[in-house]
Amino acid sequence: MSEIMQYFQIQDNDILFRIIFSIVLGSAIGLEREITNKSAGLRTQIMVCLGSCLFTILSIYGFSTAVSIYPIGDPSRVAAQIITGIGFIGAGTVLRQGLTVTGLTTASTLWIVAAIGMACGCGELGIAAISTILAVGILVIIRFFEFKIMPHNSKHLRKVKISFICKYEDYEEIYKKLLDTFPDIIDYNHKTADEEADKIKINAKMYSKDKNPILRVYKQLDDIKNLQSLSVKEIFE
Repeated sequence: MSEIMQYFQIQDNDILFRIIFSIVLGSAIGLEREITNKSAGLRTQIMVCLGSCLFTILSIYGFSTAVSIYPIGDPSRVAAQIITGIGFIGAGTVLRQGLTVTGLTTASTLWIVAAIGMACGCGELGIAAISTILAVGILVIIRFFEFKIMPHNSKHLRKVKISFICKYEDYEEIYKKLLDTFPDIIDYNHKTADEEADKIKINAKMYSKDKNPILRVYKQLDDIKNLQSLSVKEIFE
């Protein structure tokens, strides 16, 4: 290790340890985001934490010569711009579809990861470690609380519309299977689909707690035969 540090002209073991520590802490939060299949996953969280750490180290040690020559300068301005930079990255993870806004937790995670990286860069490793443990704990425990203790929270419900056509003679059987498969149907209507009146078009709306409700509904509809022009889509109102 000492030979490597001499090769790269790193004079202080503490600086190298801060960099490595920031990677470890960033990967801890990134792993949780990766497991839950979020947009900013393992690599993103590590890079944000490492980048924040490096900018902070540069702010502290990289301008010592310049400050001695120009004492009016403020090297902390570099670290201060980390907040602005993370704001741009976080904005890219926030998506709005109708009245539904997603990605706010991921954006706030990037924000706290940047703060943890800055703490590492300043040498406050204890604060950085405790903050990482608390952040991971909040992400895991609160999610369990939301989905297990408050499973019917409207924030987790997605509205899905099902449309299909069936023959008139199959309508009664399909209607019964549909109610058995989707007991949470909130809206249902049907109408004649052709001039001969031998086909019926059915529209139904329902709520789902699944992260991918469209795929789940398609799989459940596999058990119902004789469906034509099947369409499943998520509604954002």
